[in-house]
Amino acid sequence: MKFSRLAVLTATLGLAAPAAVAQTPQLSGQLHGWLSRADQQLLLATDPQQFLRPAAPAAAVVSINSHERFQTMQGFGYTLTGGSAMHLMALPAAQRAALLQELFGPQGIGVSYLRLSLGASDLDPLPFSYNDLAPGETDPTLKKFSLAPDEQLLIPLLKQILAIRPDLQLLASPWSPPAWMKSNQNTVGGELLEQYYPAYAQYFVRYLQGMAAHGIRIGAVTVQNEPLHPGNNPSLLMHAWDQATFVGKHLGPAFAKAGLATDILIYDHNPDHVEYPLAVLSDPVARRYIKGSAFHLYNGSITELSRLKAAYPDKDIYFTEQWVGANSDFGGTLMWHTEHLLIGAVEQHARTVLEWNLAADADYKPYTPGGCTECLGALTITAAKNAAEANIQRNVAYYVIAHAGKIAPPGSVRIGSKDPLPQLLQLAYQRPDGRVAVLLQNQADSAQTVRLALDQRAYDWSLQLPPHSVLSLILPAAAGAK
Repeated sequence: MKFSRLAVLTATLGLAAPAAVAQTPQLSGQLHGWLSRADQQLLLATDPQQFLRPAAPAAAVVSINSHERFQTMQGFGYTLTGGSAMHLMALPAAQRAALLQELFGPQGIGVSYLRLSLGASDLDPLPFSYNDLAPGETDPTLKKFSLAPDEQLLIPLLKQILAIRPDLQLLASPWSPPAWMKSNQNTVGGELLEQYYPAYAQYFVRYLQGMAAHGIRIGAVTVQNEPLHPGNNPSLLMHAWDQATFVGKHLGPAFAKAGLATDILIYDHNPDHVEYPLAVLSDPVARRYIKGSAFHLYNGSITELSRLKAAYPDKDIYFTEQWVGANSDFGGTLMWHTEHLLIGAVEQHARTVLEWNLAADADYKPYTPGGCTECLGALTITAAKNAAEANIQRNVAYYVIAHAGKIAPPGSVRIGSKDPLPQLLQLAYQRPDGRVAVLLQNQADSAQTVRLALDQRAYDWSLQLPPHSVLSLILPAAAGAK
């Protein structure tokens, strides 16, 4: 699907308009809206005539309560895999600069958070760590530690992104320690040998200090990506009791000694085993170093996140990964990810929502031997033969994140909202600028008309949502309601 820059420009109501738009209600403030349909007839459409209607007194009312406040959001975004960096850095400089503005710039789709792999993920050409050695060698003092693999492409790209968005939040997750630290001496599976717990804690410290030396601050780390999935390449099996020991006796104290303010997040896997983070947090020594728990949603129910939050209300929840498969249906994916991630995960207290890889090529490459062969990037980047620019295709994860990123910048607070329609889902935020934003999803086979009421004052216009659609709104000032 080709992208139209006009499709993401803010719609300001009340300006001179063609006759076809003449019946659109005039507002006392500005309403900014972005509408997408599962059938792709509209994607981030900003024309108010597509969704704005005169007041419909009989319409169901979505009630927004700005006094009912929940978590403060840290951001929405993607994992910037090594493969993503490879494709983005291969773009001509001018095309890359324009794309980075589209993703991270003030008029872009609002990407405010990126996850990085600490070492290789399975979407690198080959597995690697920052301390790879010949078979049989060990280096417990990390004399051979080097960020050289990331200094080729990833770090230069991050510097370009941070020049556009200095407040970008970064999370780093390891897929595997160096193979020499593991029970099977392999990048796939195995367990971290207890004798190398101190060295591995210092491995994290060296990484964070090395990135900081490049001007890149990593705000958080997870201890292990998918610790219960040792079949990926790279990967590691890490039991809950081992994670608690590693955090409490090694990683946490190492961060404290080095004066690192980077948050430590545990688990980073599916909510079908919420007993894992519950067990780690039950360790009082580990718990004092832990900021929160991270989740994916390949198995289990998103509602389990609230179970963990209820048990440890002072610990945060993060949603850090969800893939889109190569053969997935655009409309079904848009609706599922909106329901379960943009709305569901945030309703269950998540402070971030991150989709999986930012970019891949048309063959879903690169990936390691044994890595994901069908991971569809938010962007598909294809080098065009005999052309000055590559072809860039915006896929469904691009639009999913845009629907949140456009309306809820970091610092937005989730506020109360409810409605009486079973096939209408909604979520509301109060933004740092004081304005209220709403995300609406119509799951019905027919259009639905609703009105919005902010703090018991209904706006004097209504909204019509097409069937199977998502609408993101930044509302006019409360004075426009009555």
